Amino acid sequence: MKNIFIIATAFLLASCGKKTQETTPIRKDVIETVFASGILEAKNTYTLKAQTDGYLTAVNFEEGNSVSAGKILAVVDNKESGLNQGSSKELFEIAQSNAQNNAPVLLQAQHSIQINKQKMEQDLVQVQRYQKLWESNSVAKIDLENAELQYKNSKSMYESSQEYYKQLKVQANQQVVSNKVAKEVNSVAVTKNQIRAVKGGKVFKKYKQVGDYVTRGEAIALIGEPTNIYAKVNIDESNIGKIKIGQEALVQLNTNNEKAYKATVAEIYPSFDEATQSFVCKLTFNEPLDFAIVKTQLQSNIVVGVNKNALLIPRNYVDFGGFVQIKDQKEKVKITTKFASSNWVQVLSGISDKTVLITENLAANNVATSEVGGAMMK
Repeated sequence: MKNIFIIATAFLLASCGKKTQETTPIRKDVIETVFASGILEAKNTYTLKAQTDGYLTAVNFEEGNSVSAGKILAVVDNKESGLNQGSSKELFEIAQSNAQNNAPVLLQAQHSIQINKQKMEQDLVQVQRYQKLWESNSVAKIDLENAELQYKNSKSMYESSQEYYKQLKVQANQQVVSNKVAKEVNSVAVTKNQIRAVKGGKVFKKYKQVGDYVTRGEAIALIGEPTNIYAKVNIDESNIGKIKIGQEALVQLNTNNEKAYKATVAEIYPSFDEATQSFVCKLTFNEPLDFAIVKTQLQSNIVVGVNKNALLIPRNYVDFGGFVQIKDQKEKVKITTKFASSNWVQVLSGISDKTVLITENLAANNVATSEVGGAMMK
């Protein structure tokens, strides 16, 4: 893109028959700018992506459509997720049934508890009976001890059956929880077959058609807010230190490099962009755009400083070593410059406004533009 120019004419005096030209310096306000290229973006722009694999059986939008949050924009045919959902639902129902108190396994464990309890109670009665008989010397000590041992064994069996029942109950409940989670996960997976708009906005780009096969993470559409378009530009790392929030900028779209839009630096992104090897800034427009298509390429000049009433001479009057030839002087004079471009040089010292310069470098045009290596004049 051509930079934004304001024409400044240097009055060059040509002597008839001589291969030289002469001029005097001019005073102009020099605006220092930083050049940055970029694209148009929309606020809250996001890429809607597929969350599962399969063929698209429906695409319910076109480029330019306005969509609301939650609207189903496309449908993916993924039979596997449907089968998984049905299977996990059945397994969950089985787990629930196995966790009921009347489940066959739990009923059997409860029955074992009752039998062991009865056996323990009978053995306790037998122990008590033998104790009385031993006290009256009616039985031997060994008989009492055998009865006590039998009671201990039956008591242990009863307690073990109780613990076994508790373990079965815990395992059954754990199975319910596990299968419930699996059912819910598969239910969510099924909903991923329906690709919904995350936020409302305008469809700027449609990437897929009905019948296309998509994989998880593949782009379906580009969506954003159509009423909030801004310029996203890349700044070279050598210039990012000059950029400040609130600075003015002029933006030209590549679709129409004859028109410039006024903008303002609204944001400096906090991280370096590895992809473009640059820093990224956001420029907001001061007036509505008459061409608001996202991803349109653009170029901008951000105003980072103004040098009032600068002393300027055409560049073709300065030789490679920074010397100029003053009229009616034999020796060239060394000048100090601040910046240079293909047409103009700003002079800091060495000559004055009234100095008449001559040059034999006639290749340059007599009318110079205001581009000054990232600077403009007005």
